[in-house]
Amino acid sequence: MSVNKAIAIGTSAGGINALGLLLPLIPENFKIPVFIVQHISPYAEMNLRIFTQKCHVKLKEASNNETIEPGVVYFAPPDYHLLIEEDFTLTLNADPKVNFSRPSIDVLFQTAAEAYRRNLTGILLTGTNNDGSEGLKTIKQFGGKTIVQNPAEAEFPEMPQSALKLFDPDMILNLKEIGELVGRL
Repeated sequence: MSVNKAIAIGTSAGGINALGLLLPLIPENFKIPVFIVQHISPYAEMNLRIFTQKCHVKLKEASNNETIEPGVVYFAPPDYHLLIEEDFTLTLNADPKVNFSRPSIDVLFQTAAEAYRRNLTGILLTGTNNDGSEGLKTIKQFGGKTIVQNPAEAEFPEMPQSALKLFDPDMILNLKEIGELVGRL
């Protein structure tokens, strides 16, 4: 039986609203690191204040070579891929876009799967392209748990639908169900 040691979340269009509903459901005593890629313009600023007033855990923009701490929610900064290293540090890079995106959900999911293996839960939320589908499949191949937001509920269903066309995730859930599950991990 696997023990959950990290959560990786990917989202694109509609993600700010989805994360605004999901993140407040994470309890204050949460001890698992969470990594988030939210597709955002390279010229935009990730304003975490839109979430911090409602959340009970520490939210921060990831920094290069940072050691991962339990109970912290790390956001990929605009225009940088967020990678999880096998020594449980974070790396940021400006390698070419993957699936037209930097940060790329696939990059986060694939590197997190290699570091955490079966101890990772990957969650793919609303979005308009197929970024994250291959990475989520990689998480499943490494024995991690995979969750896709119900496309019928997603503000933009293309990203969840893309994952469902590629493989069978462990769960297809509505946002509230995802939040409740995350809170129990």
